[in-house]
This record gives sequence, structure tokens and C-alpha cells, in this order.
Amino acid sequence: MKKIGIAILGLGVVGGGTYKILTEHRQKYIGDHGIDIIVESVLEVQRERALALGVEEGRIASNISEICSNPEVDIVIETIGGVEPAKSYVLAALNAGKSVVTSNKELYCKYGHELEKAAKHNHAGLFYEATCVGGVPIIRSLLDNLQGNKITSLIGIINGTTNYILTKMSDGGKSYGEVLKEAQSLGYAEADPTADVEGYDAAYKLSILSSICFNKKIPYTNIYREGITNIAAVDIAYGKKLGYVIKLLAIGKESKKGVEVRVHPAFVRASHPLASVNDSYNAVYITGDSVGDVMFYGRGAGALPTGSAIVGDVIYCATHTQHRYSTFNNTATASPDTKFVTNFESAYYLRFLAADKAGELSKITSVLGKYGISVAKVVQDNEDGGKEDVNLILVTHPTRESNVKKAVASINKDLADTNVEAVIRVI
Repeated sequence: MKKIGIAILGLGVVGGGTYKILTEHRQKYIGDHGIDIIVESVLEVQRERALALGVEEGRIASNISEICSNPEVDIVIETIGGVEPAKSYVLAALNAGKSVVTSNKELYCKYGHELEKAAKHNHAGLFYEATCVGGVPIIRSLLDNLQGNKITSLIGIINGTTNYILTKMSDGGKSYGEVLKEAQSLGYAEADPTADVEGYDAAYKLSILSSICFNKKIPYTNIYREGITNIAAVDIAYGKKLGYVIKLLAIGKESKKGVEVRVHPAFVRASHPLASVNDSYNAVYITGDSVGDVMFYGRGAGALPTGSAIVGDVIYCATHTQHRYSTFNNTATASPDTKFVTNFESAYYLRFLAADKAGELSKITSVLGKYGISVAKVVQDNEDGGKEDVNLILVTHPTRESNVKKAVASINKDLADTNVEAVIRVI
């Protein structure tokens, strides 16, 4: 029987869930895999939290050095979150020859190159399935099941907080502010929700996933990012009438033109598989040249789903004798020969507040035409009649991002009776 000693750094929601899985399923792993996984040590500043979970007093470490010098510890699990002290702790563990499993997407996204360098130097393993899409096995699938494909695109809903907020706005017609307060009260959103609602969390995850998909380093700093704070209930309602559902999407594409990576809200056709991914669920829709379209779906966060991904990495590490590292040049920045497409192409939903008078629509379409933008749909909200200003909605045919920005700036500047109220991309 192979004995595997584990240390867990942080016993918060994810760390606590991981401890629960490892201890409750210990006999299952002995029977199924022939390995006896024992939690030898934990590092948790709130000792009462560790004791409440059933951790023996003698297994609660006072500092990272105790864990790194413990010969019984083979694998260190990091669930602290953030950059420091997590980064220092992980590097200390790797430099001590311990393999590391982490759920920390910000740390791995920003400093994965440093961690991997330390892992290689010390012949240790570095595993990070739990950094992306919670319990959904997306990273392992990309590395072990889809590697025979050239991945051309991924489109994902990879942040549960924003998906919950947008779902509730869609279902109840409430404003962003109202739903955010509800999400915070229920624990779906942090007191400071910036990382989620401004798209940083999704950008970190897209950096990790697109680097694997396209086999080249895609730093998060090269990802176009736009959050959901400006999404209005009125636009969600108009989108519904047009057959669309609003989502915060992480999009990665690779073509002869280069790599396109972006995070932003977008309308998705109601018939698209991603349209039915609601609440805190996540999904990633991947296209490979051989497999075609595949979608991975499940809970994107939570103690047990994320703990499931962590434990999967632990078992993989314990049952494989050779460690595997990035097959691309994993550095802080992108390779000089990686071309990024910033002037990407999309259809657009545009909502204008315009004077209800003859010729105003013609003025708008004239400006759009000047920038090569053609209109696919027009909706004018004048059912009540007699309004001084009305909402005018146009959906364009696919066009370039720069064309839309120039047209919007021109309309806001030159058309006195019209103002652009919303610009939302359509997938």
C-alpha cells in the first residue's frame, strides 16, 4: 500500500471542503487506487476552525517551515487565495521537493511561470485543475483527452458570481445594483465584488485556459476585459424580445490572423447551448478541428466541487511517477512572435435614446454606413406614442470593433438629438 502524506494550506471554504473529501473518502481511495491518502498537517491561523473540522491538535502547523521540513508530507495543497503569502508558501514547498496542488487562479495566472520553474528544478509536480471552472474537469480534458486536436476556439461562462447576477436580472427585471446586494447577502458575491464583476477573475481563468488550448503563453494583460456593471435591465429585456440571453463571456480564438482573447458581456442566441447555463453554473464550449464542438458544464465554485478538482489532482499526482510541465515556453510575457488580434469582429446590439421625429433613424444609419456598419435588425419602442424621446435598437451585421467605437463617438458628438445608451456584442 502506497502512503501519501498531504498538507493543506488554508481551511476556508475550499480547503475545508477538500479536507472533508479526503478524510471521508480515505477508504475508497485505498480500494480504488491502492493509495492511502493521509492529511498529515494543516496550516490555518484560526486553530479553532481546524479543530472544528476534526483536525488533531498535533497536526496543526504553526508555519510553512514545519510543513516543508516534514518528511511525511508528499503533496501540499494551497487554497489560501490571493498572491501573498500564497506565493511564498508554494515556492517554499516546491523548493523543498514537495509537489503542489493549487486552486489559486490569480497566483497561477500571474506567477505560474515562476512556480513551474521551481517545480522543474526540484523535480516536483505542479497541478492546477481547480483554478478554472470549479469541479468541471476542463484542464485535464484539454491535456489528456483533446490533445490530438488543434483547438480553434473556446467560449466560456467561467465566473459564477456574474452569471448568477445576470440570471437574476434576466428573470426578475431587477437592476444590477439590486441583484448585487442580494448576491452579497447570500454569499454569492464578495463585499468587494470588483474581481468578479469587472471581469478580472474571468480574465485570469481565460489566460490559463487559452495558454493550454493554443499551446502558447497568453498573459492576462493581453486580454481585453470589460465587466457587467453597466448592463441595464432595459437592455436585457430588449435582448429577450430579440431572442438573446445576456452572459459574461470569456472568448479565445486562434486563426491565421493571430490570437484573439477577450472577456466582456455579450448577447447569446437563446438556441446556443451556453444560453441555458444559469445561476452559479459554469460552462466552456470548445471547438477542435477533429472533435468539432464539445461543452463542459457544471458547478464553477463551492467547497465540494472545487475540492473535487483538487482531490483529482492529488490522486493523479500520487499515481503518476513522472511529472509533466508546460509544452510551451512558459514565461512572464507572451512570445514576441505571438500576434494578438485586438480589432476583433462581432455583431453588435446598439441602443439609442433618440428624438421621436422623422429622419432620426436615417441620420444614425448614415453614420453607421460611413464606418462600414450594416444593420440587420431595427426595433423602435414607440408603442405608447407621443414620447419626446424613444429607445431605438439596432443589431448590426458582423463588423470590426474599431468601426463601432468610431461610429458611437461620432453619433454622440454630432447628432444633437441622439445618444448612444448601450453597446453590447452579439455572439
